[in-house]
Amino acid sequence: MTYGEYVSLIDRLLSEDKTTGSNQSESMVHYGRLNRQRMARLEKTITLDTGAREGIAANTRPQVWLVLTEGWCGDAAQNIPAIEKTAAASGLIETRYILRDENLELMDEHLTEGARSIPKLVAIDAATSEVLFTWGARPAAAQALFKLRISEGVDKPLITEELQRWYNADRGISVQRELAALVTASQMATAAAANN
Repeated sequence: MTYGEYVSLIDRLLSEDKTTGSNQSESMVHYGRLNRQRMARLEKTITLDTGAREGIAANTRPQVWLVLTEGWCGDAAQNIPAIEKTAAASGLIETRYILRDENLELMDEHLTEGARSIPKLVAIDAATSEVLFTWGARPAAAQALFKLRISEGVDKPLITEELQRWYNADRGISVQRELAALVTASQMATAAAANN
């Protein structure tokens, strides 16, 4: 589904006091509402980093960015608006969103450190269906923070709060820069293969 269709799905489910996925507990629906508010705020406030814009705009390869996600996921809420703005900087990148829990076979092909972490972006060549790269579920610095706090034995709710502060300070810049670097590396690899 397109980004607009994904947002519409979340909004419709929330209007029915539901969220995506099979867990329809009160807490999961609460997370869905909170994360939809975050997405709405980020849609309005995220600005595209100049370097990321230039890197993405230089893309010459038509791509589909397939994003595995769920409406209740905090990392998805923080990263998807930045993914969408980054893709929009190229006229050759199209985004599509699918729900992880309805597509576990695909998710299991693209695990992050052995986990079904989301959001997970799979960049696919639009002409050949070749997987160009994957990204997710968090920017590298946020993932390092998460792993450090886990290793220190910090409780998950405290880690979640710290990650929220990290995301607020970062303003989507890390996602943009990482995706631009992956697009550039993908193009360089294609050029190098063509020259051999």
